[in-house]
Amino acid sequence: MTKRTWRGSLFAFGWRHEGAANAALLGLPAIWFLTLYLAAIGALLITAFWQVDDMSGDLIPGFSFSNFAELLSDPIYRTIAIRTIFIASVVTLTDAVLAWPFAYAMVRLSGPRLRAVLMALVLVPLWSSYLARVYAWRLILAHDGVLNWTLSAAGLPDLHIGYSNWAMWIVFSYLWLPFMILPVAAALERIPPSLLEASADLGERGMATFRRVILPMALPGMVAGAIFTFSLTLGDFVTPMLVGGVGSDFIGNVVYANVGVTNNIPFAAAYATLPLGVMAVFLLLARKLGAFDAL
Repeated sequence: MTKRTWRGSLFAFGWRHEGAANAALLGLPAIWFLTLYLAAIGALLITAFWQVDDMSGDLIPGFSFSNFAELLSDPIYRTIAIRTIFIASVVTLTDAVLAWPFAYAMVRLSGPRLRAVLMALVLVPLWSSYLARVYAWRLILAHDGVLNWTLSAAGLPDLHIGYSNWAMWIVFSYLWLPFMILPVAAALERIPPSLLEASADLGERGMATFRRVILPMALPGMVAGAIFTFSLTLGDFVTPMLVGGVGSDFIGNVVYANVGVTNNIPFAAAYATLPLGVMAVFLLLARKLGAFDAL
């Protein structure tokens, strides 16, 4: 059998057996996903029920709820969890508010040249280092940084927001804003202009068209962007470490400290299950809102 005949027979088999063709196409990525990603999550969940020997520091395999009991009984860990979820929610809401006018102007109001410029403004920050951007904001928001220097030069009082939860909110909102703008812009681009024309023909103007036509059809894109902004904030520990102050720890900081400092891996694994559970609930709600159709 020649190479061309063999290739034609293979294509014919794939055409007749669509399921087998899809399995062959997705088999290797599925194996990679199962063996690496899901296996790692499974190991995390199993380790969360282990313990650490107080004398030797060795891991003790078993099944114990002591790590989860400590998390529930200690108010410090509850406060850190509430802070993490709250700031992640506020950052997501902030980025949604900021992304709408930018995405709408980029898709509906700008010409091809201006649209390319606006798209570049969204993408260029992503080409720079994450740490470089965080350190840049650290210099801006520090007590003797650019922000307070500018306010002093203008005769205004200083804003002491450096190394605080306010600083984390500003930095997180800046870091993840492109991940909200792009899905919202994609959702707005898929809205047929004929629907807007029909709304105008029916007498709807301005905010009424936005509320009844644009917002419902672009909502899946906004929820898709919220998946990125919420999850990225929820799992971050570098930004709280660099721009947060006393009392600004996130769940990731506690996990990092227990893995790298105290070597209490089971407790770190137990605490890491909290953002996994929160994201599972968030993804279920996002699926009901049709966010996966906009990804």
